[in-house]
Amino acid sequence: MQDYDESTAFLGSWGHFQKSVFFLLCASILPNGFGAFSLVFLTDIPSHHCLIPEVNLTQDWHEAIIPIEVVNEKQELSRCSRYKLDVVRNLSAWGFVPGRDINVTELEQESCMDGWSYSKNIYHSTIVTEFDLVCSEQWKQPFTATVFFLGVLVGSFFSGLFSDKFGRKPVLFATIAVQTVFTFAGIFSPSWTVFSIMLFMSGLGNISNYASAFVLGVEIFTGNVRVLFSSLGICLSFSFGYMMLPLFAYFLRDWKSLLLGLSVPGLLSLIFWWFIPESPQWLLSQGRVKEAEDIIRSAAKKNNVEAPQVIFGDTTADERQAKKNYDLLNLLRTTNIGSTVATLCLVWFSLSTGYSGLSLNTSSLHSDPYVSCFISAAVEVPAYISSWLALRNLPRRLSVICILLLGGVSLYIIQVVPQGLSNLSIALEMLGKFAITAGTSLMYAYTAELYPAMLRGTAVGMGTCVSRVGNCVAPFLLQLTFYFKNLPNIILGTLSVLSAFATFFLPESFGRPLPQTIHQMHKREK
Repeated sequence: MQDYDESTAFLGSWGHFQKSVFFLLCASILPNGFGAFSLVFLTDIPSHHCLIPEVNLTQDWHEAIIPIEVVNEKQELSRCSRYKLDVVRNLSAWGFVPGRDINVTELEQESCMDGWSYSKNIYHSTIVTEFDLVCSEQWKQPFTATVFFLGVLVGSFFSGLFSDKFGRKPVLFATIAVQTVFTFAGIFSPSWTVFSIMLFMSGLGNISNYASAFVLGVEIFTGNVRVLFSSLGICLSFSFGYMMLPLFAYFLRDWKSLLLGLSVPGLLSLIFWWFIPESPQWLLSQGRVKEAEDIIRSAAKKNNVEAPQVIFGDTTADERQAKKNYDLLNLLRTTNIGSTVATLCLVWFSLSTGYSGLSLNTSSLHSDPYVSCFISAAVEVPAYISSWLALRNLPRRLSVICILLLGGVSLYIIQVVPQGLSNLSIALEMLGKFAITAGTSLMYAYTAELYPAMLRGTAVGMGTCVSRVGNCVAPFLLQLTFYFKNLPNIILGTLSVLSAFATFFLPESFGRPLPQTIHQMHKREK
């Protein structure tokens, strides 16, 4: 069978058909930018201290009943303890004045028996304030993000397999529907456990539809349009959605309203079902030649060009069966390809851990979390533009190596920045975010270019699945700042440098057509 790009060359690369599919696929990605990091606001921990019930205390004792603690060399009110209320009430009734008659630091302390008082300067409510995920329950706060990314992990694994088995289009819209429905359902959660279940289910669809849309576009577009879509188009759509997230969160400051606002764009995306076609390359890999030709003929009409009488021809039953018999396990049994899979997994894991860790850490960049989130999102725009330029002009392997080294070195340098130069530390952290974001964009295109159509969805799904392990680890990695402030950056930098060296052993795909068969992939590995 003739190469797909050659067979469809008569369509042109940027007609009405390609334009409509390009922008609709990009629009379907916007909700992922909302959903992936909405946890920054949904799970943020406002300032809080023990709630003091309405008891007869003097103003002095009201102000002194919460102990003062030193956290990160700063004095602040204790979040998890208060001086024993019965003792304080008696001292207040007897007329003792704290600091003058009584040294309050010698008084016995107790836990927050009556709950907590949360600051509403930034948020009206988050799931932390709703379900009291503080003090002894604070482990649930980072674990909430891990639950979401566990859902993303499971969804990425199965969506890749289903995409290769049932088609790109059904999986794309099924995962959009899952993400939308369970995001909305989370509003009605009566407990943290139920909310976590809804979040896990929402995670099944999140990013899975991103991967499906990515593979669908890569297989429909050709030439420079394919590069434009796989680097700039789909990635910038995610980034624009991400940049809109702080705007949503700013005006919807309670967690239920925010979830409602985030579910609406996904609902609108379901309308695209009637305008986005199935991948002709996937149909061909299944031997469904007539259906593939029908899509191309419809595209030819939209582009006002005439299609040849025979576009793809046909494949023999033996060829079809040979294609259908291959799966990822077959590839892992081959030494050369197995080592490529292992290397790709390491690079995906490192990039995803770094991307999630730096993105979830945005609340520490600036005193205003909305500004922090926007900065973190905005830095992705030049990152994606850089990855697009690299995909157009530079070898894939060299690009990934350089970007990983840039990310690793910038995160290492943060350790030697003087404490007074906080802006320089933020700049270096954002340089690391820039590099890791660009690397992630490169890896989507690089991975897709290494595999044939019958395994491309599984391969990209495998990469995203492995990367979600990094997503699950990232929230707890950030907790290591309790032991050493820069420890997360050191770990992320080390992963980036190790992955850069591992990338030396990947095959090159720059300037080569997409492999159509397992045999072509084997030749590229040698």
